[in-house]
Amino acid sequence: MIHKKAITLKQLRALSAIVQAGSLTAAAEILHVTTPAVSTQLRALELNFSEKMMSRGPDGKIELTPVGRVVLAATAQIENSLSNCFSNITALKSGKTGHVVLGVVSTAKYFAPSIIAKAQHALPDIEIGMFVGNRAAIIDGLKGKKIDLAIMGRPPRDPPVEADMLGENPHVLIAAPDHPLVGKGRISTPDLLKQTFLSREPGSGTRILMERFLDNLSDGTPYATIELDSNETIKQATIAGLGVAIISAHTVTGELESGRLALIHHPGLPITRTWFLLRRAGRTLPPATQIFVEFLLGLKGNFLPKM
Repeated sequence: MIHKKAITLKQLRALSAIVQAGSLTAAAEILHVTTPAVSTQLRALELNFSEKMMSRGPDGKIELTPVGRVVLAATAQIENSLSNCFSNITALKSGKTGHVVLGVVSTAKYFAPSIIAKAQHALPDIEIGMFVGNRAAIIDGLKGKKIDLAIMGRPPRDPPVEADMLGENPHVLIAAPDHPLVGKGRISTPDLLKQTFLSREPGSGTRILMERFLDNLSDGTPYATIELDSNETIKQATIAGLGVAIISAHTVTGELESGRLALIHHPGLPITRTWFLLRRAGRTLPPATQIFVEFLLGLKGNFLPKM
């Protein structure tokens, strides 16, 4: 039997601290309490759930039980909710009417700051924060309620979201200006597949799009890739001649205009996707967040870089 009303934040934080620190003694230091106090909170939590939260593995390390993992995930959500609460209160105390956290995939960081600048000018009473990460990180942020809104490409299935279109997001094939395929018109698929493709890390939406495009073209023919950790690294590696890359055109407008990068043409390119503004489905937005949504949709995509 689970004693819901007896579960306290101290008990949950004790579990989180033990997992973070790896031992009861180290957890006590994090929480600024004694080791017996941490042990007492953990025992109380286990009694309230009538389940063990953790055990010792063969190597002596602490391992969460299935129940412990579920409780730890719920604890993280509670902490995120409290963090948002504190942010909103801080905003109110500073004379702001609300606080909005906008999550953007790393490809969108090239235009997201202009959105925030426009919003700060038009909505001075709303405090706006920005969180940048790859697709997987932004989805996790939506799940954990770490962010209020998100700008990304294809909406995820989990968590359920409501999506508004912001504008087109064309993906192009780029290379160094002196690459042998630049300026040759539309090249053949075999010539394309001989190239080395510079790829983002797992979890990146750009990588997913690139792999789908090349897998469809190759029909099983292997192609070479080099994994890099950011769009900036990919751009610099492409300029240096390390390979070619499929990337959002919004990340390379400056390099294409200056001639440091060039386009390679192939049937099926550019791949045009859509930028979406996402929010968790079934949730009533706080007034400040709703005002920001209406403001952003009212811009009608005029913050996107022009090709």
